[in-house]
Amino acid sequence: MSGSQSIERATHLLALIAEWHKIGASLAELVRASGLKQPTVRRLLIALIRSGLVSQDEVTRRYYLGITAYLYGTIASDRFAMHTMADESVRRLAERSEDTAFFCLREGLHTLCMRREEGLHPIRSHVLNAGQRHPLGVAAHGIAILASMEDREIETVMSVHREYYASHYPMLTETVLRQAIAETRRRGCAINRGIFHTGAWAIAVGIRGHSGRVIGALSIGAIEGRLNESRQPEIITMLKGEARKLEARLAEVHTHFSSESQQA
Repeated sequence: MSGSQSIERATHLLALIAEWHKIGASLAELVRASGLKQPTVRRLLIALIRSGLVSQDEVTRRYYLGITAYLYGTIASDRFAMHTMADESVRRLAERSEDTAFFCLREGLHTLCMRREEGLHPIRSHVLNAGQRHPLGVAAHGIAILASMEDREIETVMSVHREYYASHYPMLTETVLRQAIAETRRRGCAINRGIFHTGAWAIAVGIRGHSGRVIGALSIGAIEGRLNESRQPEIITMLKGEARKLEARLAEVHTHFSSESQQA
């Protein structure tokens, strides 16, 4: 492997381990999810363990993010603290809707779920957890972010992920995705009517940063009956209200730091 290829594969393993951060990831799970051969995965894991980015439980032999990953995250948190600012919005959405609320960030051509909060309704959506990474266009938040992009950017994203869509989400055909993008632009929110998991619906609204570009999304996920047409206007109003609050907070923080930097 070339140096850059090794780095790409190692960072992909880190992302997979982050998805399993609560229960840890086994070697077999990492081999299956990464598509790499077992000796390659083991070799990369040993290097990641030496760097402190990954640790292995001595009893279960499962892999977790290591102390160095925590330290790097702590150092970077003051720059990428948007998910902290989104905490209140996610909690309010979960409380008011009684369903599961999420906050996801755009990460290049992917999205990363940063926050998940469960409401009081006994039947909950379990298809998305904090730490999970998906290609743009997957899930309601991925559609909301994708729909906000310029047409040429959308074509690039769809071209890059076409094979992944087909292999992992056969219901997400190009026609279905284009229709979802058009509807999202028309309504100002994305509605996933069980495209990815039967019966699991979600509604998402994009969050714009100070530059005007959508950098993340708030969403509410639930079973189909909880997000039917009669309830959609209520949920969309909640999401748009919290999105505007979060955007105002982001603008305030950006203004504050810009002012401090000019004074310095």
